[in-house]
Amino acid sequence: MVDISEKKATLRIAIAEATVKVGSLDTIQAIEQKRVPKGDVFEMSRAAGFIGIKKTPELLPDCHPIPIEFAAVKYTIEGLLIKIQMTVKTVYKTGVEVEAMHGASTIALNLYDMLKPIDKKIEIQNIRLLKKTGGKSDINNT
Repeated sequence: MVDISEKKATLRIAIAEATVKVGSLDTIQAIEQKRVPKGDVFEMSRAAGFIGIKKTPELLPDCHPIPIEFAAVKYTIEGLLIKIQMTVKTVYKTGVEVEAMHGASTIALNLYDMLKPIDKKIEIQNIRLLKKTGGKSDINNT
């Protein structure tokens, strides 16, 4: 694990995105009308994403356990694509980009799991970091 003991705590923000492609507009309508047999897809997936953020250092050996000051999920539907945007903030010595990507990917996996009984053509695509601020380097891919 990298030594961060000499680093200063600063506000660090990361925004990650994952995309889920469904097989038909019927699936999108089932989500919007809350007709998916396993329940409210977006709310259940939001909860899964928050758990994913918190569990990141338990699954990725080089990630430091860090305090999460804020987390938010935004969903956007574009045709057959569901775009997931996960924002994570901390005031700490190291960034939260892996936590944000882990949260977004956990949401995508949960969407897949909840939708698979009604759609066999689901794909998870493009898990990526959109923006990172704080610390030594800023990244803005939006």
